[in-house]
Amino acid sequence: MDGIFNSPFMVKLQEFGQKLGSNKFLSALQGSMMSCMAPIMVGAIFSIICAVGPMFGIFQNGDAVYNVLYMPYHFTMDLLSLWIVLIMAYNYGKALGLKSPIMTSVQTAVCFALIACTWGTNEAGASVIDVTYFSSQGMFVSFFVCWFVCQVEKFCQDHNVRIKMPDVCPPSLVNGFSAILPLAFALIPLYALEVIISTSTGGAMGICSGFMAILSAPLNALTSVPGMFVLCGFAALLWCFGIHGNMVLVSVILPMSIQAATANAAGGYDALVFYPIALYGSMAICGGTGNTLPLLIFGLKAKSEQIKAISKIALIPGWFGINEPVTFGMPIMYNPILCIPYVLNIFVVMLCTLIGYKVGFLVPGFVPIVTLMPMGFKSFLSTLRWQNAIWDYLMIIPAGLVWYPFFKVYDNQLYKKEQEALAAEAE
Repeated sequence: MDGIFNSPFMVKLQEFGQKLGSNKFLSALQGSMMSCMAPIMVGAIFSIICAVGPMFGIFQNGDAVYNVLYMPYHFTMDLLSLWIVLIMAYNYGKALGLKSPIMTSVQTAVCFALIACTWGTNEAGASVIDVTYFSSQGMFVSFFVCWFVCQVEKFCQDHNVRIKMPDVCPPSLVNGFSAILPLAFALIPLYALEVIISTSTGGAMGICSGFMAILSAPLNALTSVPGMFVLCGFAALLWCFGIHGNMVLVSVILPMSIQAATANAAGGYDALVFYPIALYGSMAICGGTGNTLPLLIFGLKAKSEQIKAISKIALIPGWFGINEPVTFGMPIMYNPILCIPYVLNIFVVMLCTLIGYKVGFLVPGFVPIVTLMPMGFKSFLSTLRWQNAIWDYLMIIPAGLVWYPFFKVYDNQLYKKEQEALAAEAE
């Protein structure tokens, strides 16, 4: 195993990861994701509560109690891109040496909100804001907005483009007036692009929705077994770059899943048909997208205190298929050392699952279930077959074999950094 860890590929991969970590923009991005652990974990806790309640008959999906308990999730995870872009703009602004990174953070949030939200009124005349792209769906666009706004601010600062105030004015007032021109210079082109896209599509799309549509358009034809491998690999790869790959596929996957389940339900248990869409669940069979539960299990015994801490708090959410804590906490996004097994293990698990269906150990689902459930529960309830339930846990083995060497490399890298930091503090 040491030969794998010290192989030229692993060494080069580690060096590449270190170079990415030194990039100001990517460093700010990773830092903002890790700083958002509080809303991510709180949202995960309430999501678990809302998943467990209906299972035990305490309340039902969509009733008054459920809606009350689900509200914290809306204001944490459903607004995650907003919280991340606020922190990211502050971190990136500081890294660029901007004089008032807090104002840069506000400017970025304003620009992102302008293109990510739509503002209207309902039948009662009350204002209604569509915040769909404040969730992880709009995350990649939020990264671009952050970079653009900060670069505009940097240009204005370097060239002294600002509304000047007398030196006797309070710093807060000086910073407020200094931010006016940079905000206008960043906001106008972004909003112009939003208006152009909206006008040319008859109001059907904007920057965020258009970007998602471009990604999902060519995927509708990939409904075969090889196509499912392409779809799932592509979705995982998108996640590595901060794009919610699952949401890109949802318009393709959800109708196909329901159609397959209802067709099997109509045909009867003795005439179940395998549809390639059944392989889609393999990309999140143990621990959410990327099958990250083995990574957390390994992380409990990590040398790195960071990995160990993340693994402890993310393990239970991971059992429920909620892996945002590990995705943003390790982090996996924009981390080549962990992105490779994140994508690669999906192919391995999908191949194992395909074999499981072909030999008859697994049966296709005939009960459509789209709610969040602990690992193995959905597989059992959708098929009423215990083999499908234990399969989720068996897949920890092949997924873990893929994750382990990359986990060791990353663990050693972080442990070395932590020891160097401790040595510096001791001097």
